[in-house]
Amino acid sequence: MTQDEEAHREQDAMDNADDAQTRDGKPAKKRLSLRAKIILVVLSLAAVAAVAVWYVRHETRGKYLQETNDAQVAVDMVTVSPRVAGYVAEVLVRDHQDVRAGQPLARIDPRNSQAQAAQANAQIAVAAAQADNAQAQIQEQYATIEQARAQLASARAKAAYDAGEVARYRPLAASGAETKQQLAQLEAAARQSAEDVRSQAAALTMQQRRIASFQSQVRQGVAQGQAARAQLASANVDVRATLIRAATAGRIGDKTVTVGQYVQAGTRLMSIVPLDRIYITANFKETQLALMRPGQPASIDVDALDGIALKGHVESVSPGTGAQFSLLPPQNATGNFTKITQRVPVRISIETTPAARQLLVPGLSVVVTVDTIGAKGELDRIRDQQKHVNREGR
Repeated sequence: MTQDEEAHREQDAMDNADDAQTRDGKPAKKRLSLRAKIILVVLSLAAVAAVAVWYVRHETRGKYLQETNDAQVAVDMVTVSPRVAGYVAEVLVRDHQDVRAGQPLARIDPRNSQAQAAQANAQIAVAAAQADNAQAQIQEQYATIEQARAQLASARAKAAYDAGEVARYRPLAASGAETKQQLAQLEAAARQSAEDVRSQAAALTMQQRRIASFQSQVRQGVAQGQAARAQLASANVDVRATLIRAATAGRIGDKTVTVGQYVQAGTRLMSIVPLDRIYITANFKETQLALMRPGQPASIDVDALDGIALKGHVESVSPGTGAQFSLLPPQNATGNFTKITQRVPVRISIETTPAARQLLVPGLSVVVTVDTIGAKGELDRIRDQQKHVNREGR
């Protein structure tokens, strides 16, 4: 076969294939078009059904689920600080150790506090001795008073005798039976006796008044003893405070104290994290709080637990936004104002097993979803009440 014949046969085969494609092309296109229309209709119906299901779920349930990822695990940590200053003698715990309430954590050198207690004891003894001495002086003073009374009685008797002698001699001197010189001596003696009476009376009064002075010294000694006992009680408190104990059960964190370190009263030594009392602080937008109430259920997704779902409930809602409790609250009345959606802290209580709770530590990021459907009718009631108030206000 020559080359011209082979070329002719190939051309005939190509022509026959083109004729067959021309005959079958139109039905094939029709079948393809019909299939595409069916697929588009099915997809459209599926999309409509999906949108309808989403809308129904959103209206009946979804719009009541308020979610935020601005949430962290939190706990009310206890700061461990000494009540007294001194050098740290012992550190009795290590980092991240679990402790029970009342367990010793550290000890401060107690010698200074013990010396203060001994000094207070000595002051108590001194005050007691002063009171006893004053009491003894009171007893001595009573004897001195009795002596002064006796001397006053003697002086009064002598004065009465001298006055009687003057009375007896005065008529005799007037009649000339006795000399006037003798009467003058008797009168001088009577005056001297009267002066002695007044002197002894003044001495008795002075001795009686000294009783009050000694009694004041007794009261002063008693008061000093009470003050010294108060100082002793304070010193004993300081002695006991040199042994620092855990105020609550938890885990030790942020320990900065070392043996030999000098610490002042109130210095932060470590923190106790009570892991059995952890909770969630979820910061919801202000637009999410209309139906949020304490007691509503919440689902908690903790990043660190790899998908383990936890349950909880709303415990409380903060009385102010986070900005209001910041160190420097914003003053919107100054400068240019830009409206920013505020967030309000909501405390979420965690309901979980002790094993799962041990895996949670403060600061972990969580996603919280609160189901507010239980309060769905409250806004309508509030709206109706406000309309009634507005009508009455007119």
